Amino acid sequence: MIQRIQTIYIFLAAVLIGLLLKLNFAELAVDGNWYVFNAMGIGSGEEMIFNGLPVMGFIGLITFLHLITIFLYKKRIGQIRLLSFTIILLLGLLGIMLYFLYAGFDGAEVAFKVPMVFPLIAIILDYLAIRSIGKDEALLRSLNRIR
Repeated sequence: MIQRIQTIYIFLAAVLIGLLLKLNFAELAVDGNWYVFNAMGIGSGEEMIFNGLPVMGFIGLITFLHLITIFLYKKRIGQIRLLSFTIILLLGLLGIMLYFLYAGFDGAEVAFKVPMVFPLIAIILDYLAIRSIGKDEALLRSLNRIR
């Protein structure tokens, strides 16, 4: 399980997405006021302007699916399907994050932070894991033909 490269890819993707729960995604400047966008929502200090429950739900679900995928190492086709579904959810997470940023305020100046690219990096890691799982599956099928 751990000795496979795809497990490392999946674990790194889970860690990146899990870090999104603690880090800020962006800062918004609207009419001289500064707002911070994180998993809790958009707010300034204790005051929340927009609730971030959908973002937090997506982050939790994606992290959970990554961790489940690691333990499905005996069912490689199931891993590939679950990772493909996770990639779709990561694209949805990016869409929701961008929607929150730009639909909330008119004429807001947005300063993106580094964690905003974590879903894109996780998509790349998931793709690499799918390729590695596919190679393992092809190797096992070729060994079964030889017998």
